[in-house]
Amino acid sequence: MQVRPLFQSECLSVVDYRCSMGPDDTPFVEQHRCHSLSYVRKGSFGYDSRGCSHDLVAGSVMVGHMGDEYVCSHEHYACGDECLSFQLSSAFADDIGLSQNALRIGCAPPLPELMIYGELAQAAGCGENDIGVDEAAILFVTRFLESISAKSKRATTVPARDRRRAVESAMWIDDNSDQPLDLETTAKAAGVSSFHFLRLFSNVLGVTPHQYLVRARLRHAARLLADDTRSVTDIAFDVGFGDLSNFVRTFHRAAGVSPRRFREAARGDRKILQDRLQACAVG
Repeated sequence: MQVRPLFQSECLSVVDYRCSMGPDDTPFVEQHRCHSLSYVRKGSFGYDSRGCSHDLVAGSVMVGHMGDEYVCSHEHYACGDECLSFQLSSAFADDIGLSQNALRIGCAPPLPELMIYGELAQAAGCGENDIGVDEAAILFVTRFLESISAKSKRATTVPARDRRRAVESAMWIDDNSDQPLDLETTAKAAGVSSFHFLRLFSNVLGVTPHQYLVRARLRHAARLLADDTRSVTDIAFDVGFGDLSNFVRTFHRAAGVSPRRFREAARGDRKILQDRLQACAVG
């Protein structure tokens, strides 16, 4: 496990984790030393906590409650994963209104509003924009608060074979998200009928294949907007959106700001960040 702290303070830390575990490695019990929200950037893994099993892929968020024991496994997943972990003190979690119930859901599915701010935080941590890592972290946490209150997470109860198929399909979709994909194409790649594929994918990952496809495109776009010089139009088409207006509308709905304003924020416009945080607080 490679561990690289990106930001540390008494109430908030941001840590880049890169795990190289694979199916041949024996899982072991660990314990959350603080409350945490860990954004999965790459790869996949299983997460068992509080008697529930969860499957995480790129875009998912592992939610850790301080003191809880957990096990991460890769028994039927591709080797390794990368996570950006936002670690909160109990006092800070209480201060921002992150409830104990929210911290015990185990994980959040790939949500566009979290993917976008997760990528902004990653770019900040790599020094590829002018946003402070702590600022990006707080944006991510507040966006999590906005999003998760209306969403519940279910425990995985489907067979291991279907869990593996769903995770591998999500990784395939992510790798091919810049191409035109539909349900029939992705189901064929998974080797099952469209109906069965839609059901198993949704049961395991909490989103439909099309939702995951759109969110993968948004995630890639967010990173490019944060650290690339290509135009908004070029980025929209490069990540797989066939229509610029659809990209702008979808991105704005997820981020709360337009792609152009998001890029300006990534380049250091603090007014945009302040407005976004104020909107989160009002909401």
